[in-house]
Amino acid sequence: MNKRTLAHQALLFTNLFFAINLTAVKHLTNLNLAKPFGINVVRVGVSVLLLWLLYLLKPVKIKIEKEDRRRLLLCAVTGIAINQLLFLKGLSLTHSIHAALLMLITPILIVFIAAWLLKERLGMYKITGLALGISGAMVLILAKDNSGNGDNIFIGDILIIINAISYTFYFILVKPLMLKYDPIVIIRWIFTFGLIMILPFGWFEFIQIPWGDYTAIDFTSMALIVFTGTFLAYLFNIYGIKILG
Repeated sequence: MNKRTLAHQALLFTNLFFAINLTAVKHLTNLNLAKPFGINVVRVGVSVLLLWLLYLLKPVKIKIEKEDRRRLLLCAVTGIAINQLLFLKGLSLTHSIHAALLMLITPILIVFIAAWLLKERLGMYKITGLALGISGAMVLILAKDNSGNGDNIFIGDILIIINAISYTFYFILVKPLMLKYDPIVIIRWIFTFGLIMILPFGWFEFIQIPWGDYTAIDFTSMALIVFTGTFLAYLFNIYGIKILG
């Protein structure tokens, strides 16, 4: 199997993980088993531990050049701090299907900004792919499947939109780093810096998580959020960015 085919499969699984993530997050927040910022501390904290465990198993020592350190911090701000905090908070306030549709802002903006800043070719395949994705999302919206509770749909949708814009800039900022350095090294430092940034916002909600009340399905939901929806999703994403753009 060539690298491009493998990269496409990785991104396909990434989107599957994100879809599962939406349901798992709503399950925990709807039942008051965890608040959004508390979940963020769990998912980012465990991902940091797993990424450093990978380093212990296979050490890769790379010195990040001084001119790239600011970009690395910006990736942590846009890809972890703003993205993670606003996404889960917005999702807890709006419907899952709203979040899924509004996240389409990310690929739309990426295509046009990458064509502008990174000079990536804007071809018919990309435009057709975007049109098909938007059409599929519109089918879901028209079905009116408003799963889950929506306590403040307007504010939730606004937070999801800001999150999508932030995630777009993360993709654009991280691409040159992925081409220059080992992707796992980059993602490890992005998550490490991101954890430091979100701790002040999520620590209080984290210590309030009632672990003793969790059932098997609740632990499974948290595991899906952490391992597939965060750790594997980001690893697969960076592989796709490096190979496909």
